[in-house]
Amino acid sequence: MPSTNGHGPRRAILYARVSTDEQARSGYSLAQQLEALRSHVVAEGYEVLEEVSDPGQSGASLERPGMDRMRDLVAAGGVSVVLAQDRDRIAREPAYHYLLRREFEEHGTKIRALNDRGDESPEGELTDGILDQLAKYERAKISERTRRGKLQKAREGKVIATMKPPYGFRYNEARDALIVHEAEADVVREIFRHAAEGLGTKAIQTRLYRRGIPSPTGKEIWHRPVLKRMVTSDTYKPHTREEAAGLVPPAVATNGALKEGEEYGIRWWNRSSQKGRQVSETARDGTRRYRRKVAVSERDRSEWVAAPVPAFLPRGLVEAARSAIAAPRPQERKNLTRGWELRGLMRCPS
Repeated sequence: MPSTNGHGPRRAILYARVSTDEQARSGYSLAQQLEALRSHVVAEGYEVLEEVSDPGQSGASLERPGMDRMRDLVAAGGVSVVLAQDRDRIAREPAYHYLLRREFEEHGTKIRALNDRGDESPEGELTDGILDQLAKYERAKISERTRRGKLQKAREGKVIATMKPPYGFRYNEARDALIVHEAEADVVREIFRHAAEGLGTKAIQTRLYRRGIPSPTGKEIWHRPVLKRMVTSDTYKPHTREEAAGLVPPAVATNGALKEGEEYGIRWWNRSSQKGRQVSETARDGTRRYRRKVAVSERDRSEWVAAPVPAFLPRGLVEAARSAIAAPRPQERKNLTRGWELRGLMRCPS
C-alpha cells in the first residue's frame, strides 16, 4: 500500500454533490461523479476512507450534511486528500475554497479536483484562483441573462413558469400560459366561499382536512398562510378588460390578447427579489438540522410586470372573501391536531 512520507497508507475521501436544479436540468448524477473518482483513486493508489455525497445541495453554501461529515472526518485526522470531480462540486465561491484549503491543511489534508488546472506552486494556486473567479463571473452573467430573458417574456404577456403552477391551474404545453384545472378550481371556490362567510384560516383549514382535500404540496393539512395568500392574490381576482389593460404592459393591452367582455386574473412577475442561504442548527439531541433561510425584498412598484390569466371566480365573491379575511377576528388556535375524531369522546378525569 502506498504511503505518505512513509508513515502509513494514503487515505482519500471521495466527495460528490449535485443541486436539485442541476439534477432537473442536466441529469448531473452523483453516481457518475463517484465512478470517475473511484477510477482515479485506484490509478493513484489511494485507500478510500469514505464516500460522501450531498444530493440536492447548493454549492453556494458550506452548510450541507455531506460537507459537515467530510469536515468532521478530516478533523479526526488520517485523511490525505479530499477528492471531487470538479472544483465547483466542493464550493462555488472561491473564498470557500480558500477557507477549506486552510482548514484542511491544519490536519495534513489536501483538496483536489479532477479538473484542477494548476499545481501546488504559488503560480498553480494563482491559476486556479483566477479561473474560479472567471467561473463565478460567468455564472453571474448567465443568471442575469436568464432573469432578463424572463423579464422580456413577461413583458410580452406570457406567464413565467415556476416548478408548480398556482393552485387551480395548469400550464399549457408551451408553459407560458395558465389554463383552469377544474378539480382544483372547485376547491378554490370552496375556500373563497368559506372566507366570504367569515370563516378564518383555521376554520377553513379544518374543513379541508375533514374532507380529505390535500394541500398544494400534497400534505394532509393546508398551511394557513397559503390560504390567506390565495384569497388576497390578484391571480384569483377577476379584472375587467379595461382594468387588466391598465396593469399589463402596453404591448399586451393593444395586441388583442385581452378580449372585450372577458375577465382576467393578474399574475405578477418581478415583484420581489430573494436571496437564500442554507443554515444548520444543532438540535437538542445533538444532531444537525438544515434549513433554507430566504430574505425577500420587494421591488419598486414600477418594476412589477403583469400577465393576464383566466378568471373563474365571481367578482363579488372574491371581494367579500378579501374583506372578511382582512377583518380583525378573535385569536385562532395556531396548532392543528389530527384528533378531531376523538373530541367529545375523551374526558380528563376530574
